[in-house]
Amino acid sequence: MNWLIPWNEIQVSVTRSSGAGGQHVNRTNSAVQLRFSIKDSLVLSEEQKNRIFHKLAHRIVGEGELLVRMENERDQKMNKESAYKLLNKMISQALVVPKKRIATAPSRSSVRKRLGAKKHRSDLKKNRSQSFGED
Repeated sequence: MNWLIPWNEIQVSVTRSSGAGGQHVNRTNSAVQLRFSIKDSLVLSEEQKNRIFHKLAHRIVGEGELLVRMENERDQKMNKESAYKLLNKMISQALVVPKKRIATAPSRSSVRKRLGAKKHRSDLKKNRSQSFGED
């Protein structure tokens, strides 16, 4: 399921980017920070909030806010779009419930094949050691 967090639940702030870029970087506020308050969200259920808190604990700051900062692009609009996509991707991945693994036993024929291969290999090695003593 692809989640789309509504913009009214996201706080957007812009700052100057770091790194190379010369005068452009020094004069424009192109870096974008998105803050999404998980605990105050109206679109997520309590179970979903708990799952996000558990899966994205390393990305959560302050009072349960998910912080995404983007400064890869030269203009603010592109950084804002990239940050929004990343936020939604992180949330949708965190909400995926893995399927339960069903334990299965190997079939009789696969066990027979495996043991047969081991016996064959063992016989090859035994024959090899006997041939060395005959020279």
